[in-house]
Amino acid sequence: MHAMILTLLFAAVLLASLAVKYWLATRQMRHVAAHRDAVPAPFVGSVSVAAHQKAADYTLAKGRFGLFTTAFGAAVLVGWTLLGGLDLLNSALRDTLQPRWGDLGYQLALLAAFALIGGLLDLPLELYSTFRIEQRFGFNRMTWRLYLVDLLKSLFVGALIGLPVAALILWIMGAAGSTWWLWAWGVWMGFNLLMLVLYPTLIAPLFNKFEPLADESLKSRVQALMARCGFTARGLFVMDGSRRSAHANAYFTGFGAAKRVVFFDTLLSKLSPGEVEAVLAHELGHFKHRHVIKRVVAMFGLSLAGFALLGWLSTQTWFYTGLGVQPSVGAANDALALLLFLLVAPVFVFFVSPLFAQLSRRHEFQADAYACQQASGADLAAALLKLHEDNAATLTPDPVYVRFYYSHPPASERLAAMQRRPA
Repeated sequence: MHAMILTLLFAAVLLASLAVKYWLATRQMRHVAAHRDAVPAPFVGSVSVAAHQKAADYTLAKGRFGLFTTAFGAAVLVGWTLLGGLDLLNSALRDTLQPRWGDLGYQLALLAAFALIGGLLDLPLELYSTFRIEQRFGFNRMTWRLYLVDLLKSLFVGALIGLPVAALILWIMGAAGSTWWLWAWGVWMGFNLLMLVLYPTLIAPLFNKFEPLADESLKSRVQALMARCGFTARGLFVMDGSRRSAHANAYFTGFGAAKRVVFFDTLLSKLSPGEVEAVLAHELGHFKHRHVIKRVVAMFGLSLAGFALLGWLSTQTWFYTGLGVQPSVGAANDALALLLFLLVAPVFVFFVSPLFAQLSRRHEFQADAYACQQASGADLAAALLKLHEDNAATLTPDPVYVRFYYSHPPASERLAAMQRRPA
């Protein structure tokens, strides 16, 4: 009875989420298409008609592709669950490997096989996005050789890091009793904090070159800004983002004493020194308002709730059978529980995602306000417009779509908020 209820609930929520996604996507596409031919009044003189139309066309191309990927993702999800794909994969590996490799070996093989099959299913979509859509609009700079090298590196790093962590969590699930979820959560959080420290120095350099900022004038300006803001970092670096994409960005990475400031080379080529300073001041605003710490704490709390829920669900037979899987009788079901939870949880979380998007937009406004205090508001506005134009971000998004998805406020709202600030 419980299994049937879960099946019906999962199917209903999945259909509802699909309906909402398609409704929002088509609203966005209609709204952008309807405003394609005229630059919005606040941007007349700052954004050309050609740039505005390119942004609209880029948004529409990604939107149409998004409709397909949404349907494809839903079909794959149903295939894994209600149509028995995961059950079939689990049965084959359990019968073949569990007698020889034991529970831990077979379960690691199940996780690896699932990840490999999922990656292969997503590969054509990623290739189309990179070599068709991004290529068409002049953003892709990745060669096929570089793409393949990145793919092999990602597989190697993923296996090198992911398999030991997965093995440890699976061992805890089998050995720590009914409170395994608390210990597993501690391991997961420790791993995430460790990655914040190790990623900038050990992993990121495998994919990109990071050179110290060579422009002494800009370096002095940035260091003066950081001193005013009471911020320290281990170094200022320029990343060769132009090898893969024409999109521009700047970010902080690392944690604690390992923090680094990283500029894309594409960003430095497009913005003036004052505009770079304003963009960096915005990023410093996130640290000043403790947005990063708040997000880490929120991640801690949400992941704890997730592990606790998984701890309970993994003991319920209806959790497996209601989602198309027959739990093993003579073997462990921990990997099955993990995979089912990771597959199904996003369907239910989708409906609360607007709350997180709203909080993120509020943080962006606060960071903008801080940047206007520490640097030039005019430079920040100019940088914002340049980045929107260079990244082909639409200036006319649908308001409902924005409220549901956007982690950053639209340019019109950000500029209006800057203009309302006292001089």
